[in-house]
Amino acid sequence: MKTMAVVGLQWGDEGKGKIVDLLSRQHDVIVRCQGGSNAGHTVVVEGEKYALHLVPSGILTPGKMNVIGNGVVIDPVGLVEEIEDLRGRGVAVGENLMVSDRAHVVMSYHRALDRAQERKRSGGAKIGTTGRGIGPTYADKYRRGGFRMGDILDRGFFERVVAERVAENNFLLREYFGVEEVSPEGTAAEIVRAADFLRPLVTDTALQLRKFIAEGKGILFEGAQGALLDIDYGTYPYVTSSNTTAAGIATGTGLPPSAISEVLGVLKAYTTRVGTGPFPTEQENDVGEKLRESGGEYGATTGRPRRCGWFDAVVARHSVGLNGCTGIALTKIDVLDGFETVKVCTAYELDGRRIEHFPAGAAAVERCKPVYEEISGWKVDTSEAREWADLPAEAKLYVARLEKLAGCRVTMVSVGRERSAVIMRSEGH
Repeated sequence: MKTMAVVGLQWGDEGKGKIVDLLSRQHDVIVRCQGGSNAGHTVVVEGEKYALHLVPSGILTPGKMNVIGNGVVIDPVGLVEEIEDLRGRGVAVGENLMVSDRAHVVMSYHRALDRAQERKRSGGAKIGTTGRGIGPTYADKYRRGGFRMGDILDRGFFERVVAERVAENNFLLREYFGVEEVSPEGTAAEIVRAADFLRPLVTDTALQLRKFIAEGKGILFEGAQGALLDIDYGTYPYVTSSNTTAAGIATGTGLPPSAISEVLGVLKAYTTRVGTGPFPTEQENDVGEKLRESGGEYGATTGRPRRCGWFDAVVARHSVGLNGCTGIALTKIDVLDGFETVKVCTAYELDGRRIEHFPAGAAAVERCKPVYEEISGWKVDTSEAREWADLPAEAKLYVARLEKLAGCRVTMVSVGRERSAVIMRSEGH
């Protein structure tokens, strides 16, 4: 059976959770590869809303195996809380969830450092971090000063080393940032409790995934955040701390790149962004407010209002190329139902010249002025559409224009929050 990666092509919040939830029924194993609890996925099943942070969206489909890979950074306390919340709502979580023994651990001092660093940044230098400790955890991973899930299960080793790590980070918190230190005893105790709870789930997931592939099982890789937040190819430094593109799947799971058969990129029918950083098509006006309210554009993890703007085809082309997309899932087209006309950014004007590529530097992106194309709206409710033929002609033309500009075929169109609110587009349409 084929494997498929689902990746975001904008600044995250494209609706990947719903797409993964839908496709989970066609796969045996669903895998998270990178990011941490800063990457919330909102899924609505039979009217019930679930905000998932670390657990893959496949957990909502019975009979599926879910894997948190080594590329994810895990807050063990938060993961325990998420599992208990799901169980409390009747979702089975146990043998259907595996956690990598190589995944790095978010500690209390990582969260404290994350918040302190963001406070110390001034004005436009603020990244817009969630304060969940993700960046400092990845930083510790790469400077070889972190803990992995396997380490916290080795209680003797963990208790010997943790006091030293806490003391080192408390020095930074106290002397450089001038904020309250974290408790060594409290830090150790909360991790030990969480480790005991999670122990049955922790394993060598890379080995298990290779076995699943050998057995012919279908694997769905669930991306977090979006390509424009990639540490290498996003709007640096206003990015997350991991590789959010399809290339990050191999290192984040222990599987070779050849293990990925298809890449489905998820694009919102307009564009949103959370936090600071350049956003060429942002609409700080009635249009942006209408998109925000109609689309429910508030963060699943933080509740922060998202910045909203028109669809950016420069971003789409950039991301489709980076990820090698074989198809696009276009989400939230129903949010545009109330517009007389809609705009699409087809290129930028940068320092007096027209460009059609996405610049590397955030300062350059900040100077980019969008070149718009105006398209007729449809002023028709699309939320009940379930077949391509159900969409109004103008909406079909909009989809066709976006896929031509992006350079990849739209294979799915989402018209609402429910699992069933999706149009699967056949080759003939």
